[in-house]
Amino acid sequence: MTKTSKPSPFSLSGHRALVTGSTQGVGEAMAIAMAAAGADVCIHGHERTTHGDDVVRRCQDLGVDASLVIADLLDVDDRAIQRFAGDVNAAMPGIDLLVNNAGIYIDVRFEDMSVSRFRDTFRLNVEAGFFLTQTFAKQWIDEGVRGRVLFTGSINAFLAEPVHVAYDASKGAVAAMVRSLCVSLAPHGIRVNSIAPGLIRTPLTNAVLSHQADVLRWMELHTPNQTVPEPNVCGGAAVFLLSDAAEHIHGQTLLIDGGMSVWQQPDLPGG
Repeated sequence: MTKTSKPSPFSLSGHRALVTGSTQGVGEAMAIAMAAAGADVCIHGHERTTHGDDVVRRCQDLGVDASLVIADLLDVDDRAIQRFAGDVNAAMPGIDLLVNNAGIYIDVRFEDMSVSRFRDTFRLNVEAGFFLTQTFAKQWIDEGVRGRVLFTGSINAFLAEPVHVAYDASKGAVAAMVRSLCVSLAPHGIRVNSIAPGLIRTPLTNAVLSHQADVLRWMELHTPNQTVPEPNVCGGAAVFLLSDAAEHIHGQTLLIDGGMSVWQQPDLPGG
C-alpha cells in the first residue's frame, strides 16, 4: 500500500506575503523563512538598496516568486496607503499574508521629546500597520479570503527601559491593537497575532553592541539563556503563526526573548 503524504501544517505553499520593513534585520529574516516555507514574498523597503535586491534574490533562490516595493510608510494618509497597497497588488497579486514589521526607534530623553518625533514613532509603529491591515482586510472580506496578519511588537510593550518612552508606548499600542483586531476580524476568518522580540542583533543594534561590551554583557545577564541572537530566531515563529498549524491562535503575542520577560531579578555575576 502506498502512503499518501499530507502537506505539512507549517507549510506556506500557495500563500503570498507582504512583509514591510524587510530589506534588513527581523523583517528580512522573516521574509527568508517564509520563502523557505513556500510563500511568495513581496519585500518592502523605504528606499531602494542593493541589500533589498539581494533579499529578493535570496527568496527567489528558494524557488518562490519575490518582488520589491519601495515606499516611505511614514507617509500615512488615505491616498498614500491606497497607493502603496495598489503598488503591492500590482507587483504581487493575491496577497493573503500581511506582516506589519516596519518600525522605528528615534527616542531621546523624555524631557526632550518633541511632538514631531513622538508622532513619527506612532505613525510608523502603529498607524501604518493599522491602516494597512484595514486596507487588506477589506479586500479579503470582499473576496472571501481567510487572510492572516502578523505584527512585530516588542518586549518593550511589557517591560520599560530608559530613553524609550515613545517607543515603549507605541509597542504597547501594537499589543492592544492585535487583541482588538482579533475581535473585529476573527469572525471573518482573518487571524491577527504578533511576535514580541527581545534584544536582537540587527544592523541598528549592532552599532551599539559592537562598541559597548557592557551593554551586551548586561543584556546577557538579564536573559536566562544568556543569548542575544541573530534575527533568524524570529523566522520560525513568524512561519508558525501564519501557518495552518496556528489555526486556532488569535489575538496573541508570542515573546521571543530567551526568557527575559519572566525573570524578575537575576543574580549578580558570581553571586
